[in-house]
Amino acid sequence: MTAGAPRVRHAGPADLPRVAELAAQHAAYERAAPPAPGLAERLHTLLFGTPEPRLRCLVAELPGGELAGYATCAPELSTWEGRAYLHMDCLFLAPGHRGLGLGPLLVEAVVAEARAQGLTEVQWQTPAWNEGAVRFYDRLGARAKEKLRYSLSVAP
Repeated sequence: MTAGAPRVRHAGPADLPRVAELAAQHAAYERAAPPAPGLAERLHTLLFGTPEPRLRCLVAELPGGELAGYATCAPELSTWEGRAYLHMDCLFLAPGHRGLGLGPLLVEAVVAEARAQGLTEVQWQTPAWNEGAVRFYDRLGARAKEKLRYSLSVAP
């Protein structure tokens, strides 16, 4: 891609090293531990190494081919609602590429994934301190739900 507008597309195997780099930037931005080595290979297995992958990875590609961001999503279940929804696990744009309209393109692509899977809702979370993301999601018409997210490691 050498001219034209940025676009969002599904990631291919060749994109995964860059997606892993972006994921490491994302973790640093959110003050989290970096991904363990081998993330690109693990993503390859999740995205392309199974007959019916749950995970979807979308990339924001600039004219010229540079990947400036990504979004990942997978279907989840709501017991209270008695239905499935699409959980957007990550949405990240590299510094210098925010405010250019790529975020809305990524969210539109995630919504299209939900629609293609027959799902009627997308859910996600963001740190409360990430005021830029909160403003962005509010501008999209999304509404926050107050909850704490917990994680519990499970030994093999």
